[in-house]
Amino acid sequence: MNALTETRSLDAKSVTVRGKDRYRSGVMEYKRMGYWEPDYQPKDTDVIALFRVTPQDGVDPVEASAAVAGESSTATWTVVWTDRLTAAENYRAKCYRVDPVPNAPGSYFAYIAYDLDLFEPGSIANLTASIIGNVFGFKPLKALRLEDMRLPVAYVKTFDGPATGIVVERERLDKFGRPLLGATVKPKLGLSGRNYGRVVYEALKGGLDFTKDDENINSQPFMHWRDRFLYCMEAVNRAQAATGEVKGTYLNVTAGTMEEMYKRAEFAKELGSTIVMIDLVIGYTAIQSMAKWARDNDMILHLHRAGHSTYTRQKVHGVSFRVIAKWMRLAGVDHIHAGTVVGKLEGDPKTTKGYYDICREDFVPTKLENGVFFDQHWASLRKLMPVASGGIHAGQMHQLLDLLGDDTVLQFGGGTIGHPMGIQAGAIANRVALEAMVFARNEGRDIVREGPDILKAAAQHCQPLKQALDIWKDVTFDYASTDAPDFVPSASVSA
Repeated sequence: MNALTETRSLDAKSVTVRGKDRYRSGVMEYKRMGYWEPDYQPKDTDVIALFRVTPQDGVDPVEASAAVAGESSTATWTVVWTDRLTAAENYRAKCYRVDPVPNAPGSYFAYIAYDLDLFEPGSIANLTASIIGNVFGFKPLKALRLEDMRLPVAYVKTFDGPATGIVVERERLDKFGRPLLGATVKPKLGLSGRNYGRVVYEALKGGLDFTKDDENINSQPFMHWRDRFLYCMEAVNRAQAATGEVKGTYLNVTAGTMEEMYKRAEFAKELGSTIVMIDLVIGYTAIQSMAKWARDNDMILHLHRAGHSTYTRQKVHGVSFRVIAKWMRLAGVDHIHAGTVVGKLEGDPKTTKGYYDICREDFVPTKLENGVFFDQHWASLRKLMPVASGGIHAGQMHQLLDLLGDDTVLQFGGGTIGHPMGIQAGAIANRVALEAMVFARNEGRDIVREGPDILKAAAQHCQPLKQALDIWKDVTFDYASTDAPDFVPSASVSA
């Protein structure tokens, strides 16, 4: 018997079977087992997940959504009498609302509430084992995507949050009133330790605040990690002495084991580094472990979201990056790459605005046009610094400042190291462009409209900026976004 073939309307009433009939042996529809409760009012302490459900042809969307609730909490394919040994009514997830996705026939938004007792406090691994553990392979679904989550304050408070946070990071770096500037060392693979350190020194001396390792530079035959750390920190110290500014470089401690990552992080600390870096691909437990280490050792923790787009980019299947951003703020990283809008990587403007709000605000209200489906209270959890990187250059400075604000790191990799006058000139171009734009904004000028003229005027007194604008003036990455919000504004009657 296939329990998911009967078609019902989306306003179907609760059909839960109760009493002894609920526990008769055999197969029962998920919605009759208690996983569809349209009258349920979520509690303040419930974790709420919003899934985009795309059922197979002929599968009732309400039944499919109830199945998602069941398979991500307590259900299996048949009735089990051991449910009677638990407080089953509490432990069953409850799908309480199913809406068609605007302009996407065959897909539905399913709202599912989970009792807080289903989750281990302070564990992203446990949360995700339930919410995305098995259910994404469920045969009656063509596709499934986790679009958003509401994390209750009672759950948020079980996490430590970012190890340092934006406020303390700015205090440590003594940098206020503007975005931070960075660059990823290029080429990301192949440089010797000495040449790698040279790139770091020239970029920092030219005016950047940070340089960084890329996601796949770890400890390869052409440059072992210890050599890189030594040459990079020599470069940082020399640049600090030359400029009088606090500088840093993100030393990637990602490795094959936790023991090796701790070893590399400890060495970075011994050398005087202010920041270490990890990749998303190390996994949620490893990320939380490194966040705890960073907090205990007063280190800023940078997270490269390496691998995220394998499951965040597709519109109908996977996990939205807004959910990853929420999990990572709980997990305790200080930085996360969150999109640029104007660069070479995927980033719809409104969707990206939603990501940045999730990282930086203490309260994020529901804003469907930004892809945010729930009010999210962060209960004073420290703020997560979003990082913009990937195909950006000095000529876009007015757009970046307007779209992303001050509390961000603007990372120009190729836009620094690809400068025709060299690395230091590329850094000078970025720093002059940023300071000219911040100055103009603070004067009250319309930097979006006047931005190109502001940059052109600044370039009259800065040859590196002039050359940057000349060489990259026509570079754009203007492609349609694959992940714009599913939002249709409705007309309202004005008073």
